[in-house]
Amino acid sequence: MVGEGVLHICLLHPDVESVLVINRRPCQVQHPKLKEIIHDNFYDFSPINNQLTGYNACFFCLGVSSVGMKEDKYRSLTYDITMALATVLAPLNPDMVFNYVSGASTDSTEKGRQMWARVKGKTENDLLALPFRKAYMFRPGLMQPIPGMNHVYRKNKYRVFTILSPLFPVLRGLFPRFVCSLREVGLAMINSVIKGYPKQVLEVTDIVKLAK
Repeated sequence: MVGEGVLHICLLHPDVESVLVINRRPCQVQHPKLKEIIHDNFYDFSPINNQLTGYNACFFCLGVSSVGMKEDKYRSLTYDITMALATVLAPLNPDMVFNYVSGASTDSTEKGRQMWARVKGKTENDLLALPFRKAYMFRPGLMQPIPGMNHVYRKNKYRVFTILSPLFPVLRGLFPRFVCSLREVGLAMINSVIKGYPKQVLEVTDIVKLAK
């Protein structure tokens, strides 16, 4: 859901010249700015290295729920895939800004009790150590879907977001530190490349501020 929402914002934004999407299956989105690479093995991007140069930003939005998953499997799908791409992109695009969608309550110490938070923390820390021009760790909480986007992410929009959609204004008023919109996440990512931001780990309040 996050990836398709961010893609939608990028395709509509006047300052985004072109977008490359790396997928296992076609995203079924058609747009003059959009180029797509179908690639099966997300643990090895070396076969497509020559197609990954010339970009100044990567918005990494891939993620899975840790519910019912053992740590080694979750680490494989979260840390290993992320680093497989990031370690390829860094030397190919030294002027790149790398944005990673992490999550609220991620554990930067890598020592906490929550497995998913430790893995996300390890991923964030190792991304920040790579030689990108800048790297930003996005920690959104509850995200309001983009109105009218059902035709784009109808397969990836979680049912809970549909159920909660009418309540988002109330939830945001009650919990401003934990609720933002998917539109704000996309705009904040774009602005991180254009304007930059003084913090590299962005909580919800930072995301909302950077989106403006």
